[in-house]
Amino acid sequence: MPTNKKQQVTASAERRRELLDTAAEVFAAQGYNATTVRKIADAAGMLAGSLYYHFDSKESMLDEILSDFLTELWQGYDGVLAAGLGPRETIEALVTESFREIDRHRAAVAIYQKEARTLSAQPRFHYLSDSQQKFEKAWLGTLERGVAARVFRADLDIRLTYRFVRDTVWVAASWYRPGGLHSPEEIARQYLSMVLDGIALRT
Repeated sequence: MPTNKKQQVTASAERRRELLDTAAEVFAAQGYNATTVRKIADAAGMLAGSLYYHFDSKESMLDEILSDFLTELWQGYDGVLAAGLGPRETIEALVTESFREIDRHRAAVAIYQKEARTLSAQPRFHYLSDSQQKFEKAWLGTLERGVAARVFRADLDIRLTYRFVRDTVWVAASWYRPGGLHSPEEIARQYLSMVLDGIALRT
């Protein structure tokens, strides 16, 4: 492929990514239903008609934003779950990976938080429900393993603990800003020190 053709393809891919990032911010701030293609185009500094050169609908944009985020999330999570770590170390790694994803995809996480339940009823977004079930299984299984190994307290309500940890971590997307005072890893360490001191077995 000639160099100028490669450059055109690269520029087009970069522009597409920029548009998705812009759309994600608009969806996160205004909600999916309230967001129009025109609003996304305005935020991107282009005409609405020009946006259709890259995407056929706002639904397609949202689909790509969420599927890209979940694909990357599960690459990280699957790596953690396959590593053969102990239950406490698995929780630590999952929390750290979660904050890294918030750092990379803050707007997508915010959209997922607000919209997943409604969107998952649509055939195109059924994978959101599948991902949620897989997510729940991973966390509940790790907590159950920790109780069985006497790493976590025997009196834990596993499902309540899972909901607490899940919500405590992912709600950070509402305030976290990339490039802030603390790195994702530093925030994860602070959260883990608070969470695990409450559920680790005292000896």
